[in-house]
Amino acid sequence: MEPGYGGKARRAAHPVPRVASDNVAMQECERLRPTLVRTPSGKTVLDFGQNIAGFLGFDLEAKSGDKLTLYMGEWLERGEFTQRNIDPNKKGRPFQKIEYICKEGRNRYKTRFAIFGFQYVLVETDLAVRPEEFETIVVWSKMEDALEFHSDHALLNQLVECTRWSARNNSADVPTDCPTRERVGWSGDAQIFYNTAAYLFDYAAFGRKYVRDLRDAQHGNGSYTQAAPRCAMAGYMDILDSSAGWADAGVLIPYRMWKRYGDERILREHYESMKHYGSFLIGKCGKKRWLDKKINISAKAAKYLVATGLSYGEWLEPKEAVEFSFNDIAKPHVEENTAYTAYVLKHLAEIARYLGHEEDAKRFHKYEKGCTLAYRELVALPEFSLDTDRQAKLVRPLYMNLLDEKTRAWAKERLVAALDAFGWRVGTGFLSTPFLLFVLQEIDAEKAYRLLENERLPGWLAMPKNGATTIWENWEGTCEENPVSLDHYSKGAVCEWIFSELCGVHVAGENRFLIKPCVGGSLGFAALRYQSIYGEVYSGWRRENGTCTYTVKVPANTTAKLVLPDGERELRAGEHVFVISE
Repeated sequence: MEPGYGGKARRAAHPVPRVASDNVAMQECERLRPTLVRTPSGKTVLDFGQNIAGFLGFDLEAKSGDKLTLYMGEWLERGEFTQRNIDPNKKGRPFQKIEYICKEGRNRYKTRFAIFGFQYVLVETDLAVRPEEFETIVVWSKMEDALEFHSDHALLNQLVECTRWSARNNSADVPTDCPTRERVGWSGDAQIFYNTAAYLFDYAAFGRKYVRDLRDAQHGNGSYTQAAPRCAMAGYMDILDSSAGWADAGVLIPYRMWKRYGDERILREHYESMKHYGSFLIGKCGKKRWLDKKINISAKAAKYLVATGLSYGEWLEPKEAVEFSFNDIAKPHVEENTAYTAYVLKHLAEIARYLGHEEDAKRFHKYEKGCTLAYRELVALPEFSLDTDRQAKLVRPLYMNLLDEKTRAWAKERLVAALDAFGWRVGTGFLSTPFLLFVLQEIDAEKAYRLLENERLPGWLAMPKNGATTIWENWEGTCEENPVSLDHYSKGAVCEWIFSELCGVHVAGENRFLIKPCVGGSLGFAALRYQSIYGEVYSGWRRENGTCTYTVKVPANTTAKLVLPDGERELRAGEHVFVISE
């Protein structure tokens, strides 16, 4: 366009070519009607029955000058409407507010240029409020649903649907953390949830666009950012951009996309960017500041220890397990940093080798092994000991395979003891929660089921049991004094285990599946229907009268390896049924 503003504007040069985002389009996807609620104080509230992200609309008769003031929120606190949990500074300012002055006659309205997160709408008006005149319009980047899950456990079914809704509500051209307060594309949240999202939706285009956002925001030193695109908080929070588990999204998401969709183009397109990040990680190994406390490990291991750089650490472990302080992010998290450096370099080595960059692969592998050595010596020290009840400190090295055989066996026993001490409730935060059931399954599948089926706080099923229709940001949700976002998909990453292990569906390569269901717990029935890029695959099992019936459907032009308790089978396309005694 030509410069305007009465000739005062000047044309500016900009080196970035303007292109379309090449992403899934934001759409008005669903409409919900409310019920009318009178609060204990007599206020009028519309309850839409589901926490959503989108617009409010209404169609009503009014006189000129009539006024409606509408507030959107996620929560009724002791029956009263509140926005307390979405007020980040606790200043009592109104958020998600609409003021509408009516014209004479018919008034048709829906919000434009804004997305709100809400289930409840407080209505202040002198007009008669008729719920049939109001609706919510659910808005998200409309990826196709790819999965159906059913079981005979009602709360488990609800957990999956809570996760699906939170993922939808936080897919607004980028994967956001919540649709109310921050609305930021946090990279850590996106990477831990990626595998779950890729089951729930056709996630390829949406994920590919976000990887480009990560690369666009990448710093000149190679570090990816804690959020992409860069947001209003950039500047005063830049110091946390290289946080372990967050910045690592620039490698872990392309890797997982490659494994899920078999499309190596994502690796080739972003390899130089990922390699740059690998060099950044290597550059942090062995560095220390003059005021850092000395860590007494061998000189050989010290060359690979990652003891600098501020980081979020595990982030939001249950308050009952670990009392959180913001001071915790004003220091390096040596254990998390060293573990994630080894973990990411392992992935980079595999990518480099696959693409034929053998020298890069050797370099990444060398530092992966070095960081693993440093980690083993680190956790042998009293101040970093694995003799702890903090579940994350045990889950992380077990999942990432950072321990020697003897220590690994001991850490498994210690994790079970930690769970016993915590009443078999979840004690991990953002980073380790997705790993927890995988580690327990390796120890004993029944222990994984025991934790999954826990209905007390903190735990996954406690959310729907306490009325949640989306996933809470922290474990306590509305059950604590100061709740935060109630629509935050991160802890729903547990659904990856439900889909890949409980039902046992894995994409194992081009036109190839591994189906290895894990039967257990109190469940008598579970089934998964997944629309992969190779066709629709189905895995279900039912227990009754001392037997378990497995039903598997393999799509056309594909094969599957089926692993059951009595052995392995090679399956071709079609439906297959097997009955096995338990």
